[in-house]
Amino acid sequence: MFWWFFEYLNRFVQNWHYAGVQFGAWEYFWYATLPFSTVLPAVLGTREWILTSAWVEKGFDKFFPVSVSQPRFLAWTVLVLSGAGLAGIGIWPNYLFPLLWVSPLLIIVSLQVLMGERHILLGIIEGDWRLVVSSALAALFCGLFWEMWNFYSLAKWEYSVPFVHRYQIFEMPVLGYAGYLPFGLEIAAIERMLNE
Repeated sequence: MFWWFFEYLNRFVQNWHYAGVQFGAWEYFWYATLPFSTVLPAVLGTREWILTSAWVEKGFDKFFPVSVSQPRFLAWTVLVLSGAGLAGIGIWPNYLFPLLWVSPLLIIVSLQVLMGERHILLGIIEGDWRLVVSSALAALFCGLFWEMWNFYSLAKWEYSVPFVHRYQIFEMPVLGYAGYLPFGLEIAAIERMLNE
């Protein structure tokens, strides 16, 4: 169900569409669900592999602490702005499309802060960026392979990204790869929620 959420949000921004296949709605659902179900395990498995690297362990264990003096106030502010931004993608999709990738993460973390739960950004308060860096890089790494495999497929997705649709690497505009970074953190947030 995880990737279906992003497919739903894409209905508002229309940043990607599928070409080379003609399916009805139910056929599309059944044929797409299996590949979509590989997204979480692929990124999580890649993150575990990245975490075995010494440069991640040593370079980001005590990296840069980020202190927040009023976490509840910040959480409420971020929650309201992220929720409004996510709702706004239906009204101003050409301007707010990046929030499709950022807002869900910020909403999840804000709610976890407000409920006093552990969240994926908790480690950076003490300077431990390993989870954040490894999750973001894992999604980017997987994304590069997904885009490469997609490029040579007969049935593929194609992009239409306002303002930044140039300098493509495979089908994806180069700035579009930045969306994989918060996407990796969203996967880490969902994993943490499912494991608790």
